[in-house]
Amino acid sequence: MDDGAELTRDRFLRGSDRGALWISQPRRGYRAGVDPVLLAASVPAKPGQSLLDLGCGVGTAALCAGWRVPGLRLAGLERQADHAALAARNAAENGLEMEVVTGDLTRMPDALRQRQFDHVIANPPYFRRDASTRATVPAREAAMGEETPMAAWVAAAARRCAPGGTVTFIQRVERLPEILAGFTAHLGSIELKPLLPREGRESQLFLIRARKNGRAAFRLHAGLLLHSGAEHGQDRPDYSDLAEAILKTGAILPFDGGPKKDPVG
Repeated sequence: MDDGAELTRDRFLRGSDRGALWISQPRRGYRAGVDPVLLAASVPAKPGQSLLDLGCGVGTAALCAGWRVPGLRLAGLERQADHAALAARNAAENGLEMEVVTGDLTRMPDALRQRQFDHVIANPPYFRRDASTRATVPAREAAMGEETPMAAWVAAAARRCAPGGTVTFIQRVERLPEILAGFTAHLGSIELKPLLPREGRESQLFLIRARKNGRAAFRLHAGLLLHSGAEHGQDRPDYSDLAEAILKTGAILPFDGGPKKDPVG
């Protein structure tokens, strides 16, 4: 891969007491945006704990979590070897340690098969190809078009999660029935957080979190409003205050209320 022609280097987070998080990613095909940042911000991780990102791509979600929570031990599984190599490179260039394993979650590599993690996250492909059109760029199709059934993603995440640990996914609303069925079969203490594009608009995405061996009742939380105003009318993203803090400075995305102070300061 010719870095100059094929890659861009994009800033995802910044902080007053730490440097920015920079991610190199392919110029064409699937490109990480706000979704992995929101996913990472919703994980209740603490220093010293471990996190596994299934289908980690170039490492954006895991590295956002590691940037926010110093001392979080990171691992990622990615089936595309070039993306896995970029994830390892991004970790090194940002001064973060991340173990990146190349492989398929349906044939879990030995390096991960016998291990469990405090937190498991995933941003599975959004689109079922029996109800959508394939992308023309192979890398984008691999990231956005489902080949591995959602049930397999949930089962793999549950197996890799330690007792009492959390599994968190971000997904499109039309996939909620099947993903909720999978979470119910393997996990407990399920919580759902809709992501609302604007006031009065239907949710298109949601975050779902559960605990291994959890027993609490299902909770449907108030949605997170991503943008201010009824419609986009400016030459900037016009994020809500909380969304701006999450996406730009690594603030926590709370499931059950307003802004919370980061436990690591």
